[in-house]
Amino acid sequence: MFQWRLPKAVCVLSACVCLVLAYGEDDIEVNYADTYYNEITDGDTPEPTLSPAPCGSPDLTKWDKIFSMLENSQMRENMLLQYADDIIKVEMGSLRGEMLRFVAQYGGSCGVAVETAGRRMALQLEGRLRETLERIRPRDHTSAAAASGSPVGNSIHLEAMLQQLLSAARTQASRLAKLESSCFSSQGVGMRMNSKTGSQLTEGGGAGNREQEVTSREVALDGVLAALQQARVGLEEVLRSSRQRYLPAGCEMALLFPMRSRRIYTSVTPDVPLSLSSFTVCMWVKPTAVSNRTVLFSYGNRRNPYEIQLLLSQTSALFTIGGEAHLVEARGVLNPGGTSEWIHMCGAWSSDQGLASLWAGGRKVASTPGVAEGHVLPDGGSLQLGQERNGCCPQSPSSESGVPGFEGGFDPKQAFAGKMTGVNMWDRVLSEEEISQLALREGQGCEQRGNMVAWGVTEMVPHGGAQFIN
Repeated sequence: MFQWRLPKAVCVLSACVCLVLAYGEDDIEVNYADTYYNEITDGDTPEPTLSPAPCGSPDLTKWDKIFSMLENSQMRENMLLQYADDIIKVEMGSLRGEMLRFVAQYGGSCGVAVETAGRRMALQLEGRLRETLERIRPRDHTSAAAASGSPVGNSIHLEAMLQQLLSAARTQASRLAKLESSCFSSQGVGMRMNSKTGSQLTEGGGAGNREQEVTSREVALDGVLAALQQARVGLEEVLRSSRQRYLPAGCEMALLFPMRSRRIYTSVTPDVPLSLSSFTVCMWVKPTAVSNRTVLFSYGNRRNPYEIQLLLSQTSALFTIGGEAHLVEARGVLNPGGTSEWIHMCGAWSSDQGLASLWAGGRKVASTPGVAEGHVLPDGGSLQLGQERNGCCPQSPSSESGVPGFEGGFDPKQAFAGKMTGVNMWDRVLSEEEISQLALREGQGCEQRGNMVAWGVTEMVPHGGAQFIN
């Protein structure tokens, strides 16, 4: 048994020795000496290489890198510009094609829609004119003259003008109806031609017919537009005339001075004492007639009855502080003989530099320095609208009129005749923007009340025939 296993063990041992010898030879034959990567040992000095390593790139300076980046950025910019140019060309071409298809398909319907809208506008204009005429017609001439101060001939002229505008609106409505019917008929003819000839008509002869159709429509619409502009001008004249019957700047009431009389005026009791070194007084006035000296606003005491005066004189406006020697005048403010329209008047003054300014219609018409410089308005005086007190007649509650010798205290030639509203007074000089906003006729200037005299809040007592009206 032992003799049989011994040869087998010898064979296995010989095989292991052969394997060991084989691996040993492989290790000896491996050559790690690479010519490009030399191992440096301690004590040995590296030998210089004669040739550079393969795949090596030369060292670049910072300027070379910057130039390379600039070249790359310029190349990219050119590519982007070219790409954007191509995109814009393609998009513009497609947009043009879409617009041409839209005009070919919807041009007729858009024209019809515009004409229909114009016809509706004409009908609405006719309806509003009829309503205005019906609202004005029931008023008799006497009440119209009493309410607006206008003569009877103005009401008759206004009614005749409204009749003309109404007939013009009807004429334009009929013309628009004819134009609309012709547009519908021309659109039907075009559709029938397209159905007979097909798409070639759209590309060829249809373009010429469409241009003729558009040209005829433009000519007709130009005529309608010119007529509507004429009607608009007439309507604006009617509205301008009708505005004179109403109060400006959102005011709800006004003071009516029916005639010139020494008994007709309005006394005002300020909210605080008028001991001022600066102020601004504003009001809306509509005088019936203007004399050489028509008083709008007056304040004074027995020592000096002419501390503040806001006056009208023919076509001029006057403003005085501290006496008639300090005068600011603006000429050409009113029309000769008065005005039939509301006009906004303001007077402002400051004692620091004595600068006094006069405003009419929201614009500064006069300004004078050195007017009562350093002066302070005294307290305890009387303030009137539509008249001035000459200082001879102190107030006394025992008299029937409140002033003994009333007839001597006022002058009928200086009395104001007409309407007045929006009277306010501030203890400072208002800015140009504030006065411009107060002077807007369609604005809400009456809501901007003064802190010294406030319209609709401060006590104002009419005397004689003066009265508040709506």
